[in-house]
Amino acid sequence: MQQLSNRHLLGIKDLTENDIQLILETADNFKEVINRPIKKVPSLRDVTIANIFFENSTRTKLSFELAQKRLSADIINFAASSSSVSKGETLIDTVNNILAMKVDMIVMRHPYAGAGIFLSKHINAQIINAGDGAHEHPTQALLDAFSIRQKYGDVAGKKVVIVGDILHSRVALSNILCLQKLGAEVMVCGPTTLMPRYIKELGVKVEHNLRKALNWCDVANMLRIQLERFEIKYFPSIREYSMMYGLNKQILDSLDKEITIMHPGPINRGVEITSDVADSKQSIILEQVENGVAVRMAVMYLLASQYPLV
Repeated sequence: MQQLSNRHLLGIKDLTENDIQLILETADNFKEVINRPIKKVPSLRDVTIANIFFENSTRTKLSFELAQKRLSADIINFAASSSSVSKGETLIDTVNNILAMKVDMIVMRHPYAGAGIFLSKHINAQIINAGDGAHEHPTQALLDAFSIRQKYGDVAGKKVVIVGDILHSRVALSNILCLQKLGAEVMVCGPTTLMPRYIKELGVKVEHNLRKALNWCDVANMLRIQLERFEIKYFPSIREYSMMYGLNKQILDSLDKEITIMHPGPINRGVEITSDVADSKQSIILEQVENGVAVRMAVMYLLASQYPLV
């Protein structure tokens, strides 16, 4: 059996192209499983996984939980807001207390970039990064790549534009790294104030005109404005942002070709994307949600089968 080159999934930057292809191919098999009448397999029976979320999450947390249940794993759910973290307990103490209960694998979301990397140097359990600050969100990038591959047959050679709040988006960075490793061309589009200073160093095209970006691409991944991460005002108003970078059906229908619309969620309807676009036949947003379960099943299965669990 082929194996991943890493013990953890901390970020796309740590994966090789072969790792990514292995995850996508394994996800193909699990996609078949979750569409059967009996959607469960015993692959991770007797494996205990802790979901540790220090930030709010709906889709990612539910997707991981469902993937774990489909694999027959035992699950512990931990929310920081109702834990001893609120009393001042450190991250390492919190996790070590959970590990003392004989947990094998940790799925963690944390508001600080690099939290998973830090933790991986201090504990023995395997760690899956479910989003760390504005740094990376590797399983989202993998499910996005899987969805493009499902739509077009291959990711290589496809032109993908990521539109919106690139500065604060962990989805953007992971997507850029993942798509480039699979041979896609990547462009980012949004206001200058929402572009990181290092963006051109990643080898992506930068465009500030939405219509030009959409006419260039095969796939448009629309990101929400992450107002909860704003420390200053990056544009005059939501209304003005929406006028410049919001995608509506009129713009979509006026393009030179038919493109595919994606969104990692949650959608702010009427801001970055209108309802008639989100619900159109060109949208694969719900397919992304379904594919997320299969991809996360693949990641946990491959990690658990590679190394002896503690």
